[in-house]
Amino acid sequence: MTPFTQSSVTHITETGMPAGGTPRGMTAPSIAPLADAFGRIGDLVDQVLDGLDHEQLTARLDAAANPIGWLVWHLTRVQDDHVADAAGTPQVWHADGWDKRFDLAYPSGAIGYGQSRSDVAAFGGVSADLLAGYHAAVRDRTLAYLSDLDTADLDRVVDEAWTPPVTLGVRLVSVISDDLQHVGQAAFVRGILDRRS
Repeated sequence: MTPFTQSSVTHITETGMPAGGTPRGMTAPSIAPLADAFGRIGDLVDQVLDGLDHEQLTARLDAAANPIGWLVWHLTRVQDDHVADAAGTPQVWHADGWDKRFDLAYPSGAIGYGQSRSDVAAFGGVSADLLAGYHAAVRDRTLAYLSDLDTADLDRVVDEAWTPPVTLGVRLVSVISDDLQHVGQAAFVRGILDRRS
């Protein structure tokens, strides 16, 4: 599989809505299920990372495949980037010094979109505890942000670059969808590695 540049699921979700951001005949999602989804993603990340060493975190099933460590870093960076942008706050990555702790050979604002095979191969020097810690910090920031919202906030437009514009509710569902795909990929890779050992 190649690194994502733009998820077709995200594209369909974010451009297939009427102007208000909610499909006709449906009500806007409430905050509680969104918070539950982000909490479940965090639980899945913890399960996937549990007990992995550096070799397992960077193992690639073939030359074009994404390793577990990169997948978890990427899904967490996307969540951090998108939620911070919607909230109008600094990313946890920069504000809390995670970029320096990871010390990756990437530009400081990289989130994984558009990275080449060689970029993905350069991912390393990161422990499961470091990945889990960063994800937990992003999850906590996301849940704190959601706790300050009410349902009406989900109709606020956060991205004018799409037609129709993207609402906060749609953006959050898009992040959840992307995160679930990648943590599922990471779990799949772990399952194969576990069977080989």
